[in-house]
Amino acid sequence: MLYAIISEDVPHSLETRIKTRPAHLERLEVLKDSGYLILAGPHPAIDAPEPGTAGFTGSLIVAEFPSLEMAQAWAEADPYNEAGVYAKITVKPFKKGFPN
Repeated sequence: MLYAIISEDVPHSLETRIKTRPAHLERLEVLKDSGYLILAGPHPAIDAPEPGTAGFTGSLIVAEFPSLEMAQAWAEADPYNEAGVYAKITVKPFKKGFPN
């Protein structure tokens, strides 16, 4: 089943995000190589693809996992979470509607 992992950053997370990004991306590459990653990306803090020093307010990952519990465990072990970038992580089942 697909799951949406919606993460919200702590205030002023940009510096820690930058330091932790290589480990975060490495983990996403593993998920992608396994064929389970649908999409992933950050939420810019301003209406711009490159927010500069404004940074980001969180992230969205949509991926396939065998269960909600496994998706939650994977999300909790994210390097951004372990480094203190995330204030909150929500994991929800996701059903793709469009496009078919």
